[in-house]
Amino acid sequence: MWKLCELLLVWASFLAAEVSGADRHSRHDFPSDFVFGAGTSAYQVEGAANEDGRTPSIFDTYAHSGLTHGANGDVACDQYHKYKEDVQLMVETGLEAYRFSISWSRLIPNGRGPVNPKGLQYYNHLIDELISHGVQPHVTLHHADLPQALEDEYGGWINRKIVKDFTVYAEVCFREFGDRIRHWTTFNEANVFVLAGYDSGILPPQRCSFPFGLVNCSQGNSSIEPYLAAHNILLAHASAARTYKNIYQERQKGYIGFNIFAYHFSPFTNSTEDIIATQRAYDFYFGWLADPLVYGDYPETMKKNAGPRIPSFTPLESKLVKGSFDFLGINFYDAVKVMDNSRSLDVTLRDYQADTALELKFQQKNSSLFELKPWALQGVLEYIKQTYGNPPIYIHENGQMMPRNATLEDVPRVELLQGYIGALLDSLRNGSNARGYFTWSFMDVFELLDGYDSGFGLYYVDLDDPDLKRYPKHSAHWYSQFLKGGRVDLGSESSIELRQNLTTISPSTVIE
Repeated sequence: MWKLCELLLVWASFLAAEVSGADRHSRHDFPSDFVFGAGTSAYQVEGAANEDGRTPSIFDTYAHSGLTHGANGDVACDQYHKYKEDVQLMVETGLEAYRFSISWSRLIPNGRGPVNPKGLQYYNHLIDELISHGVQPHVTLHHADLPQALEDEYGGWINRKIVKDFTVYAEVCFREFGDRIRHWTTFNEANVFVLAGYDSGILPPQRCSFPFGLVNCSQGNSSIEPYLAAHNILLAHASAARTYKNIYQERQKGYIGFNIFAYHFSPFTNSTEDIIATQRAYDFYFGWLADPLVYGDYPETMKKNAGPRIPSFTPLESKLVKGSFDFLGINFYDAVKVMDNSRSLDVTLRDYQADTALELKFQQKNSSLFELKPWALQGVLEYIKQTYGNPPIYIHENGQMMPRNATLEDVPRVELLQGYIGALLDSLRNGSNARGYFTWSFMDVFELLDGYDSGFGLYYVDLDDPDLKRYPKHSAHWYSQFLKGGRVDLGSESSIELRQNLTTISPSTVIE
């Protein structure tokens, strides 16, 4: 009961808090070692999908399935060939760090075996280019792009064999790049990956089963596979982290972490049932991965509701997983209201969603935009601080989805940056152990759910231009002024001044 009461107090305090959009913030308000950056991922930005020895990943297979409006990442933003130009844009913007992922199937084309020299060369060149220009490289090892060869051979993440293969892949990365990389993340939002990939089937590797899947999956089991895949991901992370800590960390002086997608949850009503359900939501969507990493086991509610369908850790596995991270990466976009749905526990056919005994109420007023909720980010950071001992946190993704077009006046994205950076500053002053903030995304990329129909980027990429020319949006100018020490707000005069005075970023913001 103490945990429930603590949750209520935290939630109430942040509902009462006010984060003023008119506050003027500067990079200098943050600690000097706090890092600001932007991110992408390999398949979403690199292109060159069939060049220089790279083989398909499950992301390629998904993108060519027709679910992304006929689009794919075969070319994407062509960062594979244009990385020097992109790094120059990062420098001109003032980015302190760039978060990107390594394509496993570009580095080790068959998932195991020989390293691809061309893939190794590309990542060495990208890392060196970043470092030579003073931009910290933050690397993710798995961003929804398992080599298709391993998926075909033994089912990928639902097979325990993946633990060994991932560990070998991770060690190749530590050995080849670790002398220059200080921040490693093993997995990107593992909870979303397993739920969308193995329960609903809407994302790679598109496994699900009737009647739970939201698409017509040809294979899978929505009742079991999400739990199994998450379990193997945790074991693979722990194995890779152990390798890093035992062999490389002391001399390379780096850190290894794990990324989880986080919602802010609050009760739909003030009923006892909805209040208890809110804690259950945190357990199922965040504690599912965070509890094993911090405490060595799954939340009791999950074990009770899922029963034998959720795997158990052996004592040795629990010991290896517990504490196997130096930081947690958080992807945050939205807040959700929670309603109790305990009757779902009585249903004979059960999957992950039924096990949660929840109904989630999204409060978006405009389906094309994320509503600005700075208090919700504060609430998530406070929850992590109170529940998990205040570990180091990096906000790895936070951004605004807008229709992808050549309109560069993306005021809602500026409003989001202003609001959440202000909330982050308030959380730091309240004792949060946050260490960095990365906006998603550096440029408009190939998005998982809708291809090129929407964009999150600071930069627009003209797909009709053979050279895929990049153009800075208003948000790029705003972020640049903030990062370079200017005090910025959202007043109309400030916006006009921003457009008039920030002309150092090239190319021109006007598309002919």
